[in-house]
Amino acid sequence: MSEHRRKPPQPQGGGRAAARRAAQQPSGRRAARPAGPPDAAAHSPAGSYRSPSDPQAESGHGGRAEARRAQRGGGRRRGPDGAGPPGGPGRRAGRGGAAGGRPPKKRFIDYPRYGKQGWRRWVPSWKLVSACCLGCFGLLVAFIGAAYYMVAVPDVARAAQAQNNVYYWADGSQMVATGGEVNRQIIPYEQIPAAMRYAVISAENKTFETDSGVDPQGIARALLNMAKGGQTQGGSTITQQYVKNARLDDQSQTITRKFKELFISIKVGATKQKSEIMAGYLNTAYYGRGAYGLQAAARTYYSKDAKDLDPSQCAFLASLLKGATYFDPAGAPEIDPAATAEQNTKNATERWGWILDQEVKDKHMDAAERAKYKIFPMPDKPKKNANLGGQIGYLVSLAQASAKNNNPDIDLAKGGYQIYTTFDKKKVQEMESVVKKVRDKNIDPKKRPKYDTFVQFGAASVDVKTGAIVAIYGGDDATKHFTNNADETGAQVGSTFKPFVLAAGMEYGKRDPSKPASQSDSSRTPVSPDSIYSGKNKLKIKNYDGTVWKDQNGGEWLQTNDGDESYNPPSYAIDLRYAMQESVNTPYVQLGMDVGTDKVKQAAMAAGLRDSKTSMASSSVPSFSIGTSSPSAIRMAGAYATFAASGTQRDPFSVTSVKKDGNTIYKHEDQAKSAFPAAVANNVTDVLKGVVDKGTGTNAKLSGRQVAGKTGTTDGNRSAWFVGYTPQYSTAVGMYRLDDNETSKKREFLKMFGTGGQEKIHGASFPSTIWHDYMEQALGDSPSESFPAPEKIGDKVYGGGMSPAPSAPPSSSASPSQSPSGKPSSTPSMSPSPTPSSSCSKWDWTCNDTGGTNQGPTTGGADGGMSPSPTPSRSKPGGGPGGWIAGPNG
Repeated sequence: MSEHRRKPPQPQGGGRAAARRAAQQPSGRRAARPAGPPDAAAHSPAGSYRSPSDPQAESGHGGRAEARRAQRGGGRRRGPDGAGPPGGPGRRAGRGGAAGGRPPKKRFIDYPRYGKQGWRRWVPSWKLVSACCLGCFGLLVAFIGAAYYMVAVPDVARAAQAQNNVYYWADGSQMVATGGEVNRQIIPYEQIPAAMRYAVISAENKTFETDSGVDPQGIARALLNMAKGGQTQGGSTITQQYVKNARLDDQSQTITRKFKELFISIKVGATKQKSEIMAGYLNTAYYGRGAYGLQAAARTYYSKDAKDLDPSQCAFLASLLKGATYFDPAGAPEIDPAATAEQNTKNATERWGWILDQEVKDKHMDAAERAKYKIFPMPDKPKKNANLGGQIGYLVSLAQASAKNNNPDIDLAKGGYQIYTTFDKKKVQEMESVVKKVRDKNIDPKKRPKYDTFVQFGAASVDVKTGAIVAIYGGDDATKHFTNNADETGAQVGSTFKPFVLAAGMEYGKRDPSKPASQSDSSRTPVSPDSIYSGKNKLKIKNYDGTVWKDQNGGEWLQTNDGDESYNPPSYAIDLRYAMQESVNTPYVQLGMDVGTDKVKQAAMAAGLRDSKTSMASSSVPSFSIGTSSPSAIRMAGAYATFAASGTQRDPFSVTSVKKDGNTIYKHEDQAKSAFPAAVANNVTDVLKGVVDKGTGTNAKLSGRQVAGKTGTTDGNRSAWFVGYTPQYSTAVGMYRLDDNETSKKREFLKMFGTGGQEKIHGASFPSTIWHDYMEQALGDSPSESFPAPEKIGDKVYGGGMSPAPSAPPSSSASPSQSPSGKPSSTPSMSPSPTPSSSCSKWDWTCNDTGGTNQGPTTGGADGGMSPSPTPSRSKPGGGPGGWIAGPNG
């Protein structure tokens, strides 16, 4: 029997004292050498140790002292014979389980294995293996459960939400996408074609609609197919790709990121709708050419909205998700020389066909539908990255300002807005083309650097019936010339301001000179276009009560006419209609004083001009009535549209609606209001028709259409305008010279004498030519419309000290009158329109057989038309510069 199994001997006596002595011996130490001869222990099988109950323990040699020595380590001493430590092999016997030792206990984890020898000790038992497997599985389950519980689905990353803003033309087509960090426009799930969803599912993740966010079989299948060298879908699911693109904001290829992606994908798959995941993926994926998201890709590759894609185009866009560098037919040799256009086209064609076949296989498309798509849908060629060049930048800036002004909560810097504008693409192109044609033909800075440098044009066209801005011209190129010339520039409008003076006269009336100022408003006489005023040059301007107007320094105002010409001497009496037709300054300056320049300002604002410090001049001086203000081309077009609409005023607007995330956050509402009685507006229109029919604006005539308009030129020939309208559109065109470069230290309007090879620039020259050519194209074949017939209005008043005279004053419709002496009066032509014997119209600025033009400077807001050379019968006083002429005589 093994010594480990030997039963220890039972105590033979010694009682309690012996037991206590035995208990005091140290555990695990060698026992004291037994009494008796030294060889006794050697010959006894159990002689190495003595039983604690052995009676010899107390009565043997040495007694208690020997026992104490043995307890202190007597086993370490050698015996007297030098034969080693007393007790010999007692250490092994005490641990190994000699007859007198305690049997060892079996361990809980029996490894190395108990009771086995050699290599068998190191081979685990089946129980141990099973226990380890169960334990590891349990730990894995616990780890996954804890990770799933602890992981939180992060919000969509800011980079995945970054969008730009999309601007649309009036017809709903996209104008430009710009203004944000990324070329992306997020669209709702409903706007994603089913064909696109199925194409992506068949190409990327066949089990998308049933998996839980990850697809172990798909990963294994991808690895197997990759090993075989075949074409395959990716190992990651659509959910995983969506999480990677949109929710991790981390594209690193690390184990940590992979595990994080895996757990978040599982949770997203369990908590989010499949529609949300699909829309999120397609809105964040990169399709090449700088396009992020399906909508941007559809616009980039096919110039259409995503909702309008057909299944064939969807299959191509789905192929780009595998890597646009190698599947864009345009090629990307700058990224990889192997990605040539030829190779990429081959790659794209093969994958496009494969995706369509997969859709049939997956029952997302029937074979008959597949058979329709035999030709690869070649996308558009890449567009140049000049989105804001030409007029687009001006249009965008105008729309941005409009959107912000109408809804302060709109933050375009964040992107994601859809701005629907009023701009008509065709009309914008026509206006730009016309201006360029006139500029290229006439303006040559290299040939005439002194006169043709810094020449600028600005224009705007407004729909009379709605107030919508249909076209503008802001300058050569918004990426080079940063000021929008269609907006406020500081260029004065000159005589194009006179219609507001006439409207104020008919609306508020001439004040009674016999009434004190405090009662003047209670006694007014509305004027008519037939009212008589003086056409004398250097006219001394008076207050409504007949006193001479003086400035704060006591200086008088002597108003000049364009070219220093006087009309109808010696009486100088002309009616307001004729004065408008010939753009005579003096009658309208005096009319403004009789009505009150404050009322003139009120009429201008009622028509649509703004009381802005930067655009509205001071109304405290007489010259206010002849255009010292500088409203924009847009505002002037809108104000004239008020007359065209029989007194109904609408502010010009450029944005119809703004949307974000499918919600409309701004929508334009018509806010029409009555600015003037219809009789006032229609009579202004009737007078302005005469300007175009036989006055300074004949260059703007349109065949078979009624046109009303006004020319304007300012003091020193620093700007020239033509503003006119038909019943459909009102258009304003301005021209000036201004070095408005941001680096210029001195910004000032320069004189235009000699510009374009002309002695003087008038509204009747380049501006009216641009107006005519644009309107002719803009109206096209639309039906001709007529203005309302004017009704009689006001009284024929005599202003500025004028009184009824025996001879009739000239009018726009009268034949030449006779002077008291019976000779023809010295008025300018009563009918400026061409006579049968004339080779060209008097006001045709392109005609050069009239012998030239008087080039005298004008006074604050002079005529915008080109004046004929003075005849001997005209009064031609000595000239001087226009403007303020302080002196006792007129």
